[in-house]
Amino acid sequence: MSTEFNRGRLVAIFLAFAFAYFFSALIRAVTATLSPVLTQEFALQARDLGLLAGGYFLGFSATQLPLGTWLDRHGPRTVILCFLSMAVVGCVAFSMATSFTGLMAARILCGVGVSACLMAPLTGFRRWMAPQAQLRANSWMLMTGSFGMVASTLPVQWLLPQLGWRPLFWGLAALTALAMALIAWCVPSWHGGQVAGSDAAAANASTSRGYAEVWANPYFRRMSPIGFFSYGGMVAVQTLWAGPWMIRVAGYSPAEAATGLFAINLCMLCTFWSWGMLTPWLFSRGLSVDRLITFGLPVSLLTLSGILWAGERAGAAAWALFCVTSTVISLAQPAVALAFAPALAGRALSAYNLVVFAGVFVLQWGIGLGVDLFSSLGWSAVDAFRAAMGVFLSLSVLSYGYFLALKSHNARQPISP
Repeated sequence: MSTEFNRGRLVAIFLAFAFAYFFSALIRAVTATLSPVLTQEFALQARDLGLLAGGYFLGFSATQLPLGTWLDRHGPRTVILCFLSMAVVGCVAFSMATSFTGLMAARILCGVGVSACLMAPLTGFRRWMAPQAQLRANSWMLMTGSFGMVASTLPVQWLLPQLGWRPLFWGLAALTALAMALIAWCVPSWHGGQVAGSDAAAANASTSRGYAEVWANPYFRRMSPIGFFSYGGMVAVQTLWAGPWMIRVAGYSPAEAATGLFAINLCMLCTFWSWGMLTPWLFSRGLSVDRLITFGLPVSLLTLSGILWAGERAGAAAWALFCVTSTVISLAQPAVALAFAPALAGRALSAYNLVVFAGVFVLQWGIGLGVDLFSSLGWSAVDAFRAAMGVFLSLSVLSYGYFLALKSHNARQPISP
């Protein structure tokens, strides 16, 4: 692990990456706020809306496996700059789309373009920071993402009457280009002392083996189902389905739903900040990631059960509680990285991110398909949404059972304070 950077340099690197991740999260979540406008302008059904939001995650997921290899070989700076250039093009294309097909293609390109915005910094942090500092940096990167999601709610809702949604994406393209300039200025290249001597030889040998070691790891396999269903489902709700639920089930107006999304994302921001502050203290007292997930995830599952029982009485506060209690799963991401040698960090992180965002895509689209299916059977909007979310809850419970069942096969405790 490199120790050549002082604290000030590490802070500058973190902030440059965080600026890019802010806009990555804003682009990811903005479809929830824009859903009423896009639904009206393009005559979208629930499944179309789910597919459009999921298109981002489809593009995002498609890049994760090559991304991990490129990060380990070329380093975060080079890789993220190449990818962000595609995000700029994707934002411009979205602003110019005249059909659902055009929106979908641009959305996929946006997903591809920002797909390195979290994995690149986490790969760098694995080599540049101590383990507990990585856990804190991971939580605070996610906090920055929550800032972006907060910005995608009320601020976007306020700007829409003045600008319209198309100029908004021109602005996002320009700000993403600014983020590229900051990264080029602040973030070091992978070479020049970051990996040298025997470490470089080990890194090259490891890269040539691809992902076999990652897929075979028992800890990675144990964490994958909860990453797919629980983590992916939480992101699917936060970035899309909380908004339509509030409008079609709880009876919110679009402005009220945007306010609700603002509150949800503000709660998430505070929660990730708290995780960043608390994780070093928790691990110093022997509370590992595994134990936190074991006892924390059932709270999320019970919260979702309560939402389904409450139906139209469940609004923004209930979904905020669900998302906040689900954040314990986010600790799995740095834990997976720490279960591998630094030379495998990019591939381990990207492989797990693929699992998570494949889950986001499947659940965003799947919930929309479920809502349309149950509606076609004559069910009310309330019952259709409850049934679709009930399927999601059932899958999350099964994935948690798998996590518990494989406990005895965990070959390595990834966090040692």
